Amino acid sequence: MQCGAQDVEAPRAVSATEDRRVNHLVDAFIVFACVVGSALLGSFLRTVLPQHHLTDESTGVVKLATGLVATMAALVLGLLISSAKTSFDTMSNELLHSATEIVRLDRVLARYGPETHDIRLALKRTTAASVAVMSSGDPSQLAKLSGPEAITRVEDFQREVEALSPHNDEQRQLRARALQMVDDVLATRWLALLQQTGSIPVPLLVILVSWLAILFGTFGLFAPRNGTTMTALVMCALSTSGAIFLIMEMNTPLDGVVKVSFAPMRAALAILGQ
Repeated sequence: MQCGAQDVEAPRAVSATEDRRVNHLVDAFIVFACVVGSALLGSFLRTVLPQHHLTDESTGVVKLATGLVATMAALVLGLLISSAKTSFDTMSNELLHSATEIVRLDRVLARYGPETHDIRLALKRTTAASVAVMSSGDPSQLAKLSGPEAITRVEDFQREVEALSPHNDEQRQLRARALQMVDDVLATRWLALLQQTGSIPVPLLVILVSWLAILFGTFGLFAPRNGTTMTALVMCALSTSGAIFLIMEMNTPLDGVVKVSFAPMRAALAILGQ
């Protein structure tokens, strides 16, 4: 039960999701502009610097220095991609685990007996509302999942399960299993809500972009100015800014272009109540 209110209003148009996506695109464009601008600046400096600044000895020293910067930038970029992918996969696995536990909970309640009919209906309504809210990607809607009303409804559902009165050993075991599953689902719910948005430290991103600008400035400084080299630099800058865009997208796994699939939750919803 990726839990929520029983009567959650239909999510509005996902303007907040679009705003966040636009922000990511703007950030990626800023990175692209900084990197390409640095390359163009380096190309311009090539034409105004005295010739003795462009000797083989000077070029060798600069290449050694930028090699170190390139190594550090590659390591940081790789770590950011790995961290973002891990966060994205964790959220996806949590949704899959939650969907499985919800189906198991529904089947345990079904085995308990007809007295759990209302509880199973509440479980299906809660799951349907929660899936609708979480798949909307609207931060204002997602905030409701951790609001006082949602918490109260979750606790009321848990108390309904606790209030079951077993009449035999089998029902006592099923009630105990159901309570354990409710605890597991709620724990997964809170973990998913706490991890719904990631963040990249701004200083780290600024430093990374600075390193990339230094690298591309050096490329422009020592590369001959022609269409082939300029095209190659632009394509490399586009690839780099695209990587940073993907990192920011995977750090917000509930919305944007790259987001987790809610297919397992919808499949579980279709099974509930059968």
